[in-house]
Amino acid sequence: QVQLVESGGGLVQPGGSLTLSCVASGFTFSSYTMRWYRQAPGKERALVAAIGSTVSTTNYADSVKGRFTVSRDNAKKTVYLQMNSLRPEDTAVYYCNAVRLSSFWGQGTQVTVSS
Repeated sequence: QVQLVESGGGLVQPGGSLTLSCVASGFTFSSYTMRWYRQAPGKERALVAAIGSTVSTTNYADSVKGRFTVSRDNAKKTVYLQMNSLRPEDTAVYYCNAVRLSSFWGQGTQVTVSS
């Protein structure tokens, strides 16, 4: 059974940091590109960051470049999103996505940036 389980969300003040984790099971994690998306209220789901399967190339949305870092640990079947210098506009539900020939999604974790 394929599962992606996100954790690490919460409430943080502007300028603060959070690290999201996504633990995978039920598929060959190391073969999949892993992506983080987010969806704010009233907005479409948008790609935040991606990391390749073997070469571990990374890509970021312009809005998070220099503040967010995506990484993966294939031995732990886990992908991370380190988020620094958080802003109120980063408030959203963050989703983990695994993609190759198939695409799998996690249930999401809420991140709220507010004073």
